[in-house]
Amino acid sequence: MVPKEQTPTFNLKAVVQETGLKPDTLRAWERRYGLPQPNRTAGGHRLYSQRDIDTLKWLVARQKEGLSISRAVNLWQQLEAENQDPLRTMPEPMAISATSPATGETIVELRQAWVSACLNFDERQAEYILTQAFALYPPETVCLELLVQGLVHIGKGWYQGEITVQQEHFASALASRRLEALIAAAPVPSRPKRMLVGCAPHEEHTVGPLLLTLLLRRQGWDVVYLGANIPLAQLEHTITSAKPHLVILSAQQLSTAATLMEMAQQLQQEQVPVAYGGRVFNLIPALQARIPGHFLGERLDLVPQVVGQLLASSLAVPTGEPASEAYQQALAHYRRRQAAIEAEVWQALENMNISDDFLTLVNSNLAHYIIAALTLGDIDYLGIDMAWLEELLVNYDQPSELLGKYLDTYRQIARTHLDERGDPIINWLAQLTANGKTT
Repeated sequence: MVPKEQTPTFNLKAVVQETGLKPDTLRAWERRYGLPQPNRTAGGHRLYSQRDIDTLKWLVARQKEGLSISRAVNLWQQLEAENQDPLRTMPEPMAISATSPATGETIVELRQAWVSACLNFDERQAEYILTQAFALYPPETVCLELLVQGLVHIGKGWYQGEITVQQEHFASALASRRLEALIAAAPVPSRPKRMLVGCAPHEEHTVGPLLLTLLLRRQGWDVVYLGANIPLAQLEHTITSAKPHLVILSAQQLSTAATLMEMAQQLQQEQVPVAYGGRVFNLIPALQARIPGHFLGERLDLVPQVVGQLLASSLAVPTGEPASEAYQQALAHYRRRQAAIEAEVWQALENMNISDDFLTLVNSNLAHYIIAALTLGDIDYLGIDMAWLEELLVNYDQPSELLGKYLDTYRQIARTHLDERGDPIINWLAQLTANGKTT
């Protein structure tokens, strides 16, 4: 039995009135792209279903977002090839709700409305607001001013304990899905050089690299997006297969800045130029001297221009300053003793009424931070992550003095397991606890 929405019901005149499209346009789209595919009466007249009308409205909505009709059709076909219903994946505003409240027309008002919809887990309304924004503003403006700034606002709320991790993940997933759809519909490359874009090993934040991929593709660059957490294993095979002229890597945290450095060093050995960016390099500018690659700057909207300049020139690749011999020895020594230190810390603190979840998290994160700082050659880089650990106290309803007790206990136990090679760690912990982290 044919579903009601697919039953041929409407003549050409009704479809013209419903969609605002001219009859010649409807015939041309049907002839060139096969969308829609109306039935015919015995007399040869077209009969359209409700789904045909919704399809036409969907195509018009994509045009308002800045896509050509051919790209909109390609996007439709790609979504169908992935077993997704385009009408559900990227709804057309009128198909969502005729009674959706007005959200305003400025990008700030739209951003506020989108954030509110995300925090309420209202997917349909969030998609409606995005579609409205793309109809009013260029894609670059919507992506930078609505999606990125909206996610920054949500991220700050999570950090301050006002927004749950589920709300943050929901918003990030919606943003990523829309960016992926726009990337799929971007023009074919018109420039000859190829680049790879992705996240450093263990880096899971993909919105920045996704947006950069979109911005570069819209300027005609041949970009291969590799996604989150690019492993070091088989990197040589990837380079051999893709033959990039530039690899662009992203890291948001100190721990992934360290893995980015390791990947950049490997690419340097392969004689492949590297460019990089991310929040942690903005917060700790000194890190830039450690990476054998070109820093892309703090403004994402200017990165395509910087990339163009890099590809058009033959600039020498920065070599990056290696960690000192003392730090390399401290790193190797700490790695061998890490598990024993953590086990003894857990045993020492298990009777102090500390949340198991908090202790597990802080134990794991402190080790990652120490390893990253030693890898990058300066234990003082840890300062930025200690502020994050302090915020965890609030999120886990732990007393404010708990972190000081934990760090002092960690220092005392680490001192018994580490010899003089571990002095950078011990001295840093001692300085931290002396500066008021203990009760």
